[in-house]
Amino acid sequence: MINLFKVKAKQKEIAENANGKAPVKKQTAGELRLHKDISELNLPKTCTISFPNGKDDLMNFEVTIRPDEGYYCGGTFVFTFQVSSVYPHEAPKVKCKTKVYHPNIDLEGNVCLNILREDWKPVLNINTIIYGLFHLFTQPNYEDPLNHDAAAVLRDNPRMFESNVRRAMAGGYVGNTFFPRCM
Repeated sequence: MINLFKVKAKQKEIAENANGKAPVKKQTAGELRLHKDISELNLPKTCTISFPNGKDDLMNFEVTIRPDEGYYCGGTFVFTFQVSSVYPHEAPKVKCKTKVYHPNIDLEGNVCLNILREDWKPVLNINTIIYGLFHLFTQPNYEDPLNHDAAAVLRDNPRMFESNVRRAMAGGYVGNTFFPRCM
């Protein structure tokens, strides 16, 4: 019996390849879910999504956020998303490509957003993450920082924090750290 199944499977494979096309790669459950999430995106008008590796690589993409309010108004911030094949059971890996003076984003681009860590649940989706990132720019949180210096300034002197954000976004130094222009 087992040999019969192997023969039928081999015949099917030969028939599929006989038409000259390469065998079709099956999509993982993660790819299928990601495709659904992307097709159902409802982004804020200040956010865009792009696929630098082409539409064939949905598992790696970029989101650009251009806040229209708050400290970061007028800036342009690019985030990379790397989605694993076990998505949505594992949160995507998100990094900020734009060097930014922010209490919840460190100088290496790591992002402190609870839904990317301990509060991730499979019912969450890409849209939720993008709104969470957008919210970081409208309401930075000094209580859960990655950049402790920026968090302390935001907590203790919001006017100085705003001045530091403006200087960094314009392309300048905050302390000993240079920030490329992102406006």
